[in-house]
Amino acid sequence: MTNSQYYYITKKGKEGDIVYFDYERLDGGFNITPKNNFKYDGIKVNKLVIVKQSFIEKILKRKIKKKLELYLQFVIDIIDNDSEEDDGVVLREALNDLSRYRDILRYKYNKHLELEYVDIMIKKIELLEYELKLKVMNLSEKEQIYEDELSSKRGR
Repeated sequence: MTNSQYYYITKKGKEGDIVYFDYERLDGGFNITPKNNFKYDGIKVNKLVIVKQSFIEKILKRKIKKKLELYLQFVIDIIDNDSEEDDGVVLREALNDLSRYRDILRYKYNKHLELEYVDIMIKKIELLEYELKLKVMNLSEKEQIYEDELSSKRGR
């Protein structure tokens, strides 16, 4: 074991016990890096490793649920908004972001979650991607029709 120290902090008393963890156990844990957006006089946390598997599952499921609800709301807003001012850039960025998130689910969260749960979430993401691809195809067809009309008017 290296010379790094790990501390266990409680609210019970002023004295704290120094606890050393096995690095093998820490490697199997889930790493979280806090944002530290505000300043305070307390302890600054640079890295948090969660070791308990049930707690990891709860955190990841909540995180995935929030992210999927955000994507679903975004897709609903895009589909409901039939304005012609969309140039497809927003749609393509959303598709790229969804595919990136699907890869994160498949390769990063897969070792901490059940296989069935990951498959269900990937299918949900693929459904959202399908809807966005339909919107992109409809938009590209409208652009093609518009360009054909412009070229036919120019020829006269």
